[in-house]
Amino acid sequence: MSISAKTLNEDEYFYGHKACAGCGGSLAVRIALKVLGERSIAVLPAGCMSAVGFNFPQLCFANNAIISTFAGTASMLTGIEAGLRAQGITDFPAVGFAGDGGTADIGIQALSGAIDRNDNILYICYDNEAYMNTGIQKSSLTPFGARTTTTPAGKNIRGNIRPKKNMFEIVAAHDIPYAATASIGYLPDFINKVEKASKIKGTKYIHIISPCPTGWGIATDETVEVAKEVVDCGLWYLAEYEDGEYKLNYEPKEFTDVGHYIKRQGRFKHLTDEDLETIINSRDKKWRQIHENYRFSHSHLSS
Repeated sequence: MSISAKTLNEDEYFYGHKACAGCGGSLAVRIALKVLGERSIAVLPAGCMSAVGFNFPQLCFANNAIISTFAGTASMLTGIEAGLRAQGITDFPAVGFAGDGGTADIGIQALSGAIDRNDNILYICYDNEAYMNTGIQKSSLTPFGARTTTTPAGKNIRGNIRPKKNMFEIVAAHDIPYAATASIGYLPDFINKVEKASKIKGTKYIHIISPCPTGWGIATDETVEVAKEVVDCGLWYLAEYEDGEYKLNYEPKEFTDVGHYIKRQGRFKHLTDEDLETIINSRDKKWRQIHENYRFSHSHLSS
């Protein structure tokens, strides 16, 4: 039976942490561990979740968990999985939780190597679209136009001038056994994908958009709503890659207002109507590519 909100494990494996109020990343970690259970072994690099989850002498994980080097999430997962397997221990999921910088920038080499070896691990990127833990610096997953401390908004520079790197398709280009995108605004879909990934042998990758109220400039009670809106306005999409095929899990019947999504966030307050038009054109171009290359495959969005 598929796991849903009604059948999800009631035990907690990530609690008592020091994350900011409304933290999307902490919700992603909490839910994933509830799906994977007490036998899971978590690896977390330097980043938000290791900073808030390993406060000596308090450990906020009920399951086994360890901090890795910033670049070494995937390689440490490889070692843990291989070491336990060598001891005849097989009934465990090895799962990594890394932010956008620790995945798309600093950790991409180790992740690429793990996929190439097809190590039996699950890698989850909680994407809050900047290096939030160290002061809101730009990462390669920071979207166009966003203001960060290293991409300020002023008269000559209007925030980040580069597009967001498409890690989902970069990972899929390795012909990985399973990859998926998700959003904490659609938790049933995320739950379904974590459960599915846990049953697949080889390397699995899930990329979940996880708003940060501090870095995004939103209210602490808006996190889930904003994470839903980014999907509904078409700036993020829910998809899977499996058996060499791209699958789109959800397509809004009509996109909601991109301007509303953008203007409600402090990091985008400086953007002009011309900037919004650039963002909308980029979205439409991406969706034309999706329609050409993806087939529709329903996912459980509201179970």
